[in-house]
Amino acid sequence: MPLITRKSSRALSRRQALVTGLAIPAIVSSIGQARAATILKISHQAPGGTIDKGDIRDRMCLRFAAEIAKRSGGDLAAQVYPGASLMKPQGQWSAMRKGALDLSMYPIAAAGGESPEANIGLLPSIVSSYEDAYGWKGKPIGKALTDYIADKGIVVVSWLWLAGGIVSRNQKMIAPDDVKGFKLRGGSREMDMVLKQAGAAVLSLPSTELYTAMQTGACDAAITSASSMQSFRLVETAKHLSFGKKSFWYIFGPLLMSKIIFDGLPKMQQDIIMQAGADMETFGLEGARAEDAAIIETFKSAGLNAYDFDDASLDKWKSIARETAWKDFADKSETAARLLKLATES
Repeated sequence: MPLITRKSSRALSRRQALVTGLAIPAIVSSIGQARAATILKISHQAPGGTIDKGDIRDRMCLRFAAEIAKRSGGDLAAQVYPGASLMKPQGQWSAMRKGALDLSMYPIAAAGGESPEANIGLLPSIVSSYEDAYGWKGKPIGKALTDYIADKGIVVVSWLWLAGGIVSRNQKMIAPDDVKGFKLRGGSREMDMVLKQAGAAVLSLPSTELYTAMQTGACDAAITSASSMQSFRLVETAKHLSFGKKSFWYIFGPLLMSKIIFDGLPKMQQDIIMQAGADMETFGLEGARAEDAAIIETFKSAGLNAYDFDDASLDKWKSIARETAWKDFADKSETAARLLKLATES
């Protein structure tokens, strides 16, 4: 049964109160009786931290929990479950669609097996900067993408894009020619297509397994976000970092909510959720930029190598992506072709 179909008859535990940013007295009425709260569960796969320190995905979830509690006067609360402790990442998209999971900070491309058009959220070279990525929101591609997600039974609460790059054990990897002959984790079917075309051997691994794979040599290099590089301590397993203000790899990993759960809430609570989500987006972008700068500094401080992507190399990646991943994506469906067209026109 969906969580919000019933209200908690007990006061929040101390741990729940800390997670939501509430103090226990805030949920107690003036006559000393506990006021029932709608308690939402938020899942994500990043390591846990605090609202001020740690992975930006976890910090955004904690901030969101605190904000909806504050703005609702305690009528809304949330528990944050980091590190895939509530549910494995692979099942979260389907669970939200069914109303079995309330919210998730979720990379939508992970839903590509069930909803192939969602892979546009990690299509190589489809955006090349944060300005490009966040520019989607006010353009037709942004509306088309959120409408597509809504049609799947999920509400986009807060946008988050993360930049990515390459961490490597062996040599610097800037241009497509640099990856030839090496074992790489691309992170998506479409990125794997690009890597294969460039001559790499591709591996399918979740972020949580990258440390061991690179430590043992099972994986030579990985393409992932700065957040994951930092959170999963890949600086300990790599010697080279390719990362800059532009990249061929950006992932759309917004805060999503089950439409079944959302539609079951009172209009006032829906408004609080959506406004809190919108107000968090600047925080998320600033946090992502800070993580990008931090991973570069981490590598340099460790005496390792950090390189920037040059425009010529990015053009080569884009050319391969256009011939492989983009074409494959457009052929999936009319919806996919329309999303790609809108994205390339934006």
